[in-house]
Amino acid sequence: MLLRCLLAGVGGVLLSMASEPVGLAVLTPVAVAALVYAVGHDPRRAWAPGLAFGAGFMFVLLGWMRAVGLDAWLILSLVQTAYFAPLGVGLAWVTRLRWWPVWQAALWVAVETVRGTWPMGGLPWGRLSYTVADTVWAAGLPWVGFTGVSLLLALTGTTLAWLVTQRPPALRAGAALAGLAALTLAPTLVQWDPDPGDEILVAVVQGDVPGSGENLVAVHREVTANHVQATLDLAQQVAEGSVPAPDLVIWPENSTAVDPFRDVEVHQGIESASQAIGAPILVGAMADSVREQDVLNQGIVWVPGLGGTDRFTKHHPVPFGEYIPWRNGLITGNFGKLRMIPRDMLSGTRVEPLRIPGRTQVRLADAICFDIAYDDVIHAQVRAGAELLAVQTSNAMFIHTPQIDQQFEITRLRALETGRQVAVAATNGISGVIAADGTVQAQAEPQTTTVLVERVALSSRITPAVRLGPWPGRLFCAVALVGCVLAWRRPSRAPTGRI
Repeated sequence: MLLRCLLAGVGGVLLSMASEPVGLAVLTPVAVAALVYAVGHDPRRAWAPGLAFGAGFMFVLLGWMRAVGLDAWLILSLVQTAYFAPLGVGLAWVTRLRWWPVWQAALWVAVETVRGTWPMGGLPWGRLSYTVADTVWAAGLPWVGFTGVSLLLALTGTTLAWLVTQRPPALRAGAALAGLAALTLAPTLVQWDPDPGDEILVAVVQGDVPGSGENLVAVHREVTANHVQATLDLAQQVAEGSVPAPDLVIWPENSTAVDPFRDVEVHQGIESASQAIGAPILVGAMADSVREQDVLNQGIVWVPGLGGTDRFTKHHPVPFGEYIPWRNGLITGNFGKLRMIPRDMLSGTRVEPLRIPGRTQVRLADAICFDIAYDDVIHAQVRAGAELLAVQTSNAMFIHTPQIDQQFEITRLRALETGRQVAVAATNGISGVIAADGTVQAQAEPQTTTVLVERVALSSRITPAVRLGPWPGRLFCAVALVGCVLAWRRPSRAPTGRI
């Protein structure tokens, strides 16, 4: 058992290395195979290798949480690790069934789906499919989505474990299953055509955060001033004819940490910038709610002469980071670092894309920071007609960690999945413009004041992945449940290969 746990732990570390900053996606199926081999056929003991794998994976992958605090990193990593105990038991349990690698792949995706949605919205970070940038698997995203590509990777890994453990008489069955795993590559063989339409010119503003770049709140007025000044400088370049006039300017999340409708200084700064550039600005703002104890993290379309018009509110605020669940009930806001969260950030519900006025009317899907990791935020807006994606993010706290690279990789994959170009505005990194095929069209260096002016194509064609929405995840949850029931009804049998 000690050796099995050691193997599983190593497998978890390997899976973390499939993500940035190492980015070796080929390790993903290898890591899955390592866990399958480690849990073996005995579900009574499989929870231990499952936990070892989860610890090796999550404590390394989420190492950037140490920027928040050692306690935050330990607690979040432990919670995420816990999901791998039932996964380990399930993987061992379904080996009673024929074609058990198929059932195991469905089980993996089911646990991944639950982990990414529950509790309190879940945490999708660490999906197998988040590792596939610049690989053959990435081409499957517009067809089968993140859930489908995770299934493909999981099945490749479980099939690898099958082939390694088969005795010679079972090689024919193993070869058949290998053929099935190869067949799942079919969605990656056809490139999705986003059928681009009109083009607009987008300016992405990265204003930078003074000092070390980590403590935005302490210098929030300077941050706002940086974005105002960068936009005024852009307007001067437009007036001189050295840069074409943009149709839309995008500022990041927290480009103002105070309500721009109530703070006179901030209001005047945004208004002067919008008048100078003569184009709508998507401002990232902390807007006051109707209740004093609540706050809204919003993207606000600021139109010259009209002020703030359309708004999008962040859908997935971070529990215990941006709001305190059960405040004044089970948990008090006066405990430890929770004192740093005086107001609770409310969740948005809008699914209609933002309306951007101009010579070309644009329907824009917005995602604020971690929203980009959740399927529901983007899918709903694209199905409602969004032609372009914007990501407003403030990763200042994580600027010296791999988190900014991991999030940017997820954003690249989101462009592929939706068939939409993506404009990413970050306070101090990583800002960029991403083509619909996931390639980076332009990128700003972290911790610099940079304005990217890029021409982007609009698209109204909806990918099969977006049309399917949450149903693949639900389907594989049901399949995994059926597999567990069938395995429970089936008597334990001697395995065809030694694990």
